[in-house]
Amino acid sequence: MSAAPDHDLLLQVGALARRAGEAILAVYRKDFDVELKDDRSPLTAADLAAQQVIAEGLATLDPVLPLISEEASQLPWEQRRQWSRYWLVDPLDGTREFVKRNGEFTVNIALIDDHQTVLGVVLAPVTGDLFVASRGHGAWWQASEGGDWERIATRSLARPPRVAGSRSHGGAQDDVLQRMLGDDVELYPLGSSLKFCLIARGEADVYLRRGPTSEWDTAAAQCVLEEAGGAVLDLHGQPFRYNRGESLLNPEFIAVGDLSLDWPRKLREAGLP
Repeated sequence: MSAAPDHDLLLQVGALARRAGEAILAVYRKDFDVELKDDRSPLTAADLAAQQVIAEGLATLDPVLPLISEEASQLPWEQRRQWSRYWLVDPLDGTREFVKRNGEFTVNIALIDDHQTVLGVVLAPVTGDLFVASRGHGAWWQASEGGDWERIATRSLARPPRVAGSRSHGGAQDDVLQRMLGDDVELYPLGSSLKFCLIARGEADVYLRRGPTSEWDTAAAQCVLEEAGGAVLDLHGQPFRYNRGESLLNPEFIAVGDLSLDWPRKLREAGLP
């Protein structure tokens, strides 16, 4: 075990994520209603409770920065394009997993600076696992509130490689993975941004995502993975960037732990994008 990360803002945001997690669990432990948003994705009182806790908490930090969140109205691109530094939040990532009560959902809070994620906090409220990272300070894991901190790092590609996959958005991509990694691949389905954190802890190797995600789904966990020694790349092999334009949808991507491999070449050889 290691001492806590030497970064006050990171620890403050980690504590804020734990408060949001408490608000989520207060709903999770009882009966709750499920609404559908315009895009047919689910919404619960837990999403809104966590949004309120996070928005109020971030507003107390100095300096006060703009906020983009899944559960808040989005400002038009003409305003957002002027931002160089802002918060990017998903107060409850994995609402489908929340509704299923399988525990595989997270609180995601990221700080974006010049289109890059420079601070990330990911909390799994049910287990208490907290992952935090900031540029130049490494990636850390705390198993429970008040517990010891452990510095985490990715691993060399295992044989067979372990591939994290979406619990609720699985796709027919076995052929692509086999072209990239070989025939012997171990699949590990998991909800929310926990897939990135599994790679960051050296417990998985790759997460390939085909299909839509939003910027708030990936930013916090991307920072954790990058500071642990990995990367999140689009299918051209380029690092992810944020606040790129009017749309807040991400391109398709791959998250990897072992940077000694030529992932752009592997993507091309697999016929991607």
